[in-house]
Amino acid sequence: QVQLMESRGGSVQAGGSLRLSCAASGVSHSRHCMGWFHQAPGRTEREGVASIDVDDSTTYADSVKGRFTISHDNAKNTLHLEMNSLKPEDSGMFFCAAASWEYCSIGYWGIWSDVGFFGQGTQVTVSS
Repeated sequence: QVQLMESRGGSVQAGGSLRLSCAASGVSHSRHCMGWFHQAPGRTEREGVASIDVDDSTTYADSVKGRFTISHDNAKNTLHLEMNSLKPEDSGMFFCAAASWEYCSIGYWGIWSDVGFFGQGTQVTVSS
């Protein structure tokens, strides 16, 4: 059974930093791509933010390039998202996710809701 459990998010002022973590079980980074998705307030869709492939190569949405860093601790099977220079538009729910390795390309992010697994999400609030 797949379980993805995000750490508590938080509230920061614009320009601040937060680190999210996600403890994973039932998925193996050797076979699964892992990633983070963002759901803006009042929106229903979740948009891909970053993913890390089985070879640890990373992909980022344009909106977070240079500000966010995704990483995976293999020993603890824990996914991290380091978020710097946060902006008010980064506010919302952040979801940890995993999908089989063949869906890691950014072009497949849109179908992770159908083929992947998601955590319950954690709230991030960035005030201006």
